[in-house]
Amino acid sequence: MSDRERADDAARRAGIARQVATAFAAAAGSPQRLARALIELEPLGYTLLSERRAPGGARGHLAHLLVGPSGVLLVDVAPWRDVTIAGGRVWRGADDATAEIERLADLLHRTQGELAEIGLPPGEVRAVVAFAGLEVPRTELFGLTLLGDADAVLKIAGLPPRLPPTRVAEVRVALEALFPPHTTGPVTIAHPRDPAPAFEPGALPTATAIEEALRTAAAERPVEEWMSFLDPDQARLVRRSFSGPARIRGAAGTGKTVVALHRAVHLARVTGGPVLVTALSSNLPAVLRGFARRLAPDVVDRIDFRSVSAFATEVLAARGVRLPVDAEAASRIFDAVWRSRGLEGPLGALDPAARYWYEEVLEVIKGRGLTRFEQYAGLARHGRRRPLDPRQRAAVWELYVAYESGLRAVEVVDEQDVVLEAEAALRREPIDRYRAVIVDEAQDLSCVAIRLLHSLVGDLPDGLTLVGDGQQTLSASGATLAEAGVSIDGRSARLTTNHRSTVEITEFAHLLVRGDEHTDLEGALTVADTADTRRHGPRPVHTVFPSRAVHDRSLVERVRRIVAERADSGAAPRLGDVGVLALHSWHAEEAAAALEAAGIPTIDLADDVGAEIDAVRVGTIRRAKGRDFAEVLVVRTPPYLVQAMPPTLDDAARERTIRQRRELFVALTRARDGLWIGVA
Repeated sequence: MSDRERADDAARRAGIARQVATAFAAAAGSPQRLARALIELEPLGYTLLSERRAPGGARGHLAHLLVGPSGVLLVDVAPWRDVTIAGGRVWRGADDATAEIERLADLLHRTQGELAEIGLPPGEVRAVVAFAGLEVPRTELFGLTLLGDADAVLKIAGLPPRLPPTRVAEVRVALEALFPPHTTGPVTIAHPRDPAPAFEPGALPTATAIEEALRTAAAERPVEEWMSFLDPDQARLVRRSFSGPARIRGAAGTGKTVVALHRAVHLARVTGGPVLVTALSSNLPAVLRGFARRLAPDVVDRIDFRSVSAFATEVLAARGVRLPVDAEAASRIFDAVWRSRGLEGPLGALDPAARYWYEEVLEVIKGRGLTRFEQYAGLARHGRRRPLDPRQRAAVWELYVAYESGLRAVEVVDEQDVVLEAEAALRREPIDRYRAVIVDEAQDLSCVAIRLLHSLVGDLPDGLTLVGDGQQTLSASGATLAEAGVSIDGRSARLTTNHRSTVEITEFAHLLVRGDEHTDLEGALTVADTADTRRHGPRPVHTVFPSRAVHDRSLVERVRRIVAERADSGAAPRLGDVGVLALHSWHAEEAAAALEAAGIPTIDLADDVGAEIDAVRVGTIRRAKGRDFAEVLVVRTPPYLVQAMPPTLDDAARERTIRQRRELFVALTRARDGLWIGVA
């Protein structure tokens, strides 16, 4: 087994053990505590089938069937008060209960034979008798393992991986046919708050040491494998049921995107799908599709991965509408309108740069679908720090009207128009295809986009899940859920453990946004969420270079050093774990050119679908949202973003700087182990 395979196997075992131990301890005293523990395995690729009838109409039933990467496990739970195993016999008090054990052995042999018909070796099918609440010496008898349920937890946690996801899916289908449900009603799994039964449970497996093993092993996993890791809180949130639209929030590194992906897989399974997974970014859905294909190949076809823009385009295309989108032409039209109507007026006196006012028109006005000046005149403009008086707002509206006339004159539209038209089309003719919609990086969506996605499922239980972090907002729209007509009252959950970055990286990144207040999706003015960060590592490297040439030479040297250090430590030198990020696309292109010239292969994040690749991932920070990298190198960073903000800055300049710092914050918090910031 290679170093990488050993690291992956260690991480898998540690993750399973931690989740099972936590659930097992939470249900202490419950006769069904083993079932609660086994349920925790589902987000890791396992399926638990409980209360199943014996095959072929035979008498009896089986408590649990577990199928997943470790193969098939038949689990029978014996809630006996007194057990003795001696001389190849099993005694229940004074009664010989060996025949009951032999029946499970017969069932095991039959199952091995049936599954051999689909090519599954008998060694991949095992059976356990778990004695509830008892400490029983581990015994191998008739091909079965007999032990107390606490030891059963540890045995299951230690099983090595045997089956790939595609094989697990095939075996699951065969088992569901072979072992029909014992009852058509629900199977009740005791909640940890339920009253405990009279008997005292056996010793519980401790979780502290396993948790540390999980953290250590997870740090050695390749980037592409992180999406399979869930801590117990994340695993429970994946399966949590909400009575209507819900929100999952958390600071950078808490695993929001991981939860979003696993929740999509879970909902696709339990509802039958289809489930829509979307984000503002055009490439993040494609990356998530690749992860889902490896995580759950049996349900990936029930999940649609689309960017908001792509989905809106498909909605219109299905109705025979194709809009001539031309973002570059739209930008040129606004520039011309600004020079002729805005620059010399009251807005030009405030800020002569066209960009601020283009954002005002695109994100504040069109992003909300405003059609009358009266709607804009009293708008709160969340997220915009510069106040506008009535005269200035009237001037902005004149810019908007002139810009719209310019678009119509040359028969083109901007990207906001696509979402606006799709939202209007769905109001006229709704579709009820989707069982659930999951939105990643929801904080960057416009009000109209949120309305569009909400219309697909309405207030259906578990219908709309919004995932994101207000601190990482890069949009100028400042949209709130109330404006979009979405209520999540009592249906908000927060992740609180930072699994990604080290303490050193997290502290450095937060220096950029210290004291930064932002209007959250829920409408409150707030500061950043906090998270528990425990892992330590090297301090970030922050260097100011005298020229771009020196900067680029240092960039190449840093990448080579990363590869060499990983090789020296015995780890695989994976270039794909390195992310080179920039604020602007041309800076990313220049960095890629410098690396390629030095013989270091690269891949543009725009073309990256999350597969393992031996190339440095290079792109803009916006393309990196929702992504993780073992090492992050931020290139061509403007000096003013890492310096104290001058007190003389006006509101517009301060707003731009704060948003750019948030963007830089996003880049820094993509890093897991190492961080390098080049200022040039």
